[in-house]
Amino acid sequence: MAKEKQFVEQIADIETDFPQWYTDVVLKTKLVDYGPVKGTMVIRPYGYAIWENIQREFDARFKTNGYENAYFPLLIPMSFMTKEAEHVEGFAPEVAVVTHAGGEKLAEPLCVRPTSETIIGTMYGKWVESWRDLPVRMNQWANVMRWEKTTRPFLRTSEFLWQEGHSVFATAEEAEAETQKMLRVYEEFAKNCLCMPVITGRKTEKEKFAGAVATYGMEAMMHDGKSLQSGTTHYLGQNFSKAFDIKFTDKDGAQKYGHTMSFGVSTRLIGAIIMTHGDERGLVLPPPVAPVQVVIVPIAAKKEGVLEACAALKNGLAEAGIRVKLDDSDNSPGWKFNEWEMKGVPLRIELGPRDLEEGHMVCARRDGAEKTFVPLSEAAAGVRRILAEVSENMYEKAKARMESRIVNAQSLEELLRGVDGGNFVRAGWCGCRACEDKVKEFAQATSRVFDQTHTAKTCVTCGKEAVHTVFFARAY
Repeated sequence: MAKEKQFVEQIADIETDFPQWYTDVVLKTKLVDYGPVKGTMVIRPYGYAIWENIQREFDARFKTNGYENAYFPLLIPMSFMTKEAEHVEGFAPEVAVVTHAGGEKLAEPLCVRPTSETIIGTMYGKWVESWRDLPVRMNQWANVMRWEKTTRPFLRTSEFLWQEGHSVFATAEEAEAETQKMLRVYEEFAKNCLCMPVITGRKTEKEKFAGAVATYGMEAMMHDGKSLQSGTTHYLGQNFSKAFDIKFTDKDGAQKYGHTMSFGVSTRLIGAIIMTHGDERGLVLPPPVAPVQVVIVPIAAKKEGVLEACAALKNGLAEAGIRVKLDDSDNSPGWKFNEWEMKGVPLRIELGPRDLEEGHMVCARRDGAEKTFVPLSEAAAGVRRILAEVSENMYEKAKARMESRIVNAQSLEELLRGVDGGNFVRAGWCGCRACEDKVKEFAQATSRVFDQTHTAKTCVTCGKEAVHTVFFARAY
């Protein structure tokens, strides 16, 4: 028992040292390890399996919405980056540059991809000729590099994995509509696959993507009350079309510039899962993306027929499409319980001689519900039902927490108290950049997205009439 207790105590207390808890969890559950280059991470198989499930779920959604997968080069000529002034200015501090290759200095420096608007815009400029070529919808799964000074696994690393979708349309209305549509795809995914409630809306000019006309964000509340930007969509207008000559001959014979948009999520979503659902025992993984949805732990494994019954149960669940693992290691059941709880497996099944006699299995949910008994004859249907209940409960629990931690403020002092208390703070804003900057200076909080459902009367900073209502929060 002492050994089992030590296993649980390897992670810091989630309430008193949340940053250390996070680090302990991602390392001790073998999601990642630190890479040899400062700011990089090695995604280990258990962590990468989560990403694979995220990819699989998103890929189906993207293809349903008309997207095809492609791949574009990692290295981008520096001259491409300088064609869109706002874009290059926004990314300049984060860009890694290759100046030598093959033992020689390059004629032109090459940027290591921080995002792909420039290289994809260049290729679209070659491929788009007529209105018949539109719309163009492509997505790529890739790695990107942004040279970060302060890093944390999944949340902010110099190299990370993501998807980026890029589209071209004939009209501004179509491109703007696509920007909104893909934001809704993200929101639906967050709810149904990550069991994670989010707030979505337009970003301020200060917070928008460099080179965009408008950026829309998906913000999630973490356990400590901070916000994590979990996905963005961007209406780019004709900024990149004009910079990269994306023109088409319209039905009237006139040459016109296309209207573009882009959208992306990254491995940061794994950090969002950890910090939204995790507890004092470690990970709590949403069933749709959990690498192992069910772990079977034999009880009194040496008794006749127990391991055989567990193996048969595993095979039956696997045939039903459930991701299942049989832990037939030599560790004690208590050790296994602790290990798989820390790893966040949504459902644990215990099966021993008495259970076999009574024809049922014991089901222990990771989300904290009491143990239940399910007839072995109904194993697959029972497990699917329980996993659906776990998903719903995880979402509702996180939603209730988020909604209870949204407060209103009419002054900077109220806003400061709100973010100090681990809340999202809803407040009015006059639209002045100086007032937005003052919030960050005074409360170390930033604007996240506009709130379209609530109307504030006065600006939280200057007291003048509010033009927008904004969610402010401290953010990762």
